[in-house]
Amino acid sequence: MTSTLAPASPDAPPRRRPIAAVLAAVGIPMFMVTLDNLVVTNALPVIRTELNASLADLQWFVNAYTLSFASLLLTAAALGDRLGRRRLFVAGIALFTAASAACALATEPWMLTAARAVQGFGAAAVMPLSLTLLSAAVPEKMRSAAIGIWGGISGLGVAVGPVVGGAVVDGLSWQWIFWLNVPIGLAVLPFASRVLDESFGGARKLDILGLVLSAGGVLALVWGVVHGADDGWTSAGVLAGLIGGAALLAAFVAWELRVAQPMLPLRLFGSRTFAAINATAFLFAVGVFGSIFLLAQFFQVVQGYSPFEAGVRTLPWTMAPMVVAPLAGLVVDRIGARTLIVAGQAMLAAALAWIALITATDVSYPAIVPAFVLAGVGMGLTFAPSSTVVMASASAADQGMASGANNTIREVGVAMGVAVLASVFAEYGSYVSPAAYVDGLIPAIWTGSAVVAAAAVAAAMLPRRITAR
Repeated sequence: MTSTLAPASPDAPPRRRPIAAVLAAVGIPMFMVTLDNLVVTNALPVIRTELNASLADLQWFVNAYTLSFASLLLTAAALGDRLGRRRLFVAGIALFTAASAACALATEPWMLTAARAVQGFGAAAVMPLSLTLLSAAVPEKMRSAAIGIWGGISGLGVAVGPVVGGAVVDGLSWQWIFWLNVPIGLAVLPFASRVLDESFGGARKLDILGLVLSAGGVLALVWGVVHGADDGWTSAGVLAGLIGGAALLAAFVAWELRVAQPMLPLRLFGSRTFAAINATAFLFAVGVFGSIFLLAQFFQVVQGYSPFEAGVRTLPWTMAPMVVAPLAGLVVDRIGARTLIVAGQAMLAAALAWIALITATDVSYPAIVPAFVLAGVGMGLTFAPSSTVVMASASAADQGMASGANNTIREVGVAMGVAVLASVFAEYGSYVSPAAYVDGLIPAIWTGSAVVAAAAVAAAMLPRRITAR
């Protein structure tokens, strides 16, 4: 099968490329950035020991990536519209690859945190533009199926992240979870440059103040939540972070309402569909990825498994999205996105509650497997339909901004989830002993289940029929 891509210039003839090649060109880089959301999780206990890292450091190893990723997603989409989407997409791959090497060379917690932040900047140019480039390259009648495959590739990154991380840590060292990105990045750079044609959007003025206010507000809030359990919720630094972050975000909203060309056009949220899917994405990310941050360490810290053994035990959860997401993409037009997303969130909330109920220091692995499978199916029912809804909720001219906004909100949710659930964990437990870890894990997972249940309610607000604008 082939598709016609937009020509690089008005005078250039259109080129025809196999859809499989287009999917590979956008999917492989997107797989790398998705992989790095979770690849570090099973390595955290080893990194904690080798770098003498604290619980706060472990959170920043994850959150430095997700926050920098989130802070530049919308700006990257706007830059892609102005400078060329393919050009910025390729630049993002190059930066991500270089930062991966810097992560591998880190010898102190602050060095790894800084390199992870730069990784996130590169990822910010890859993720939203991959979906925009794919949507533009695929005929409308095949778009839902292509987005489903794109969601499956994303699901593969989620699936193999913990296993790859665990296998590499066991077989080599934790540094190699980052070295692996380097040859893949170097190989995909010329491939993406050749397969993808250049495309541009409307030349929008960059909203630098909006970027500073939004990034500063989210960073301050997350800093306050991360340090609240250790420093005290009424300590001066924590209160300054929480109050200052809220004030910056309020200023961001006020600014976006006034500026002629906002970074985040709040008019998009005038659409019931767009508002509901983004509320769902945020709550889903808070509950699920905050839980995964702690559950990924459970098998090592509590039950004494190696990183690889722990990663293999997460496969019933993490492999399911890779199978279910493409199937959901194929049937979403017949069954309806709302039905699939609500079902997915309900399954995830039930799975987390199930895990919280049975978790103990001596819980058997077969007892956990059904809950993991249920959670994985729930995630698979969420990924592709959510992407389809986001793209359908915006006009063709706004799809880049809509994709960037949705990814931003979800990544902020990941960071907030890790911070909030780790804070709940720190209130009730610690790494001192397996029993202490379980004491903190159970209330944290209950919190995650409640948040995902709220995501199911938000998803129910979606219209029954969703049509492209």
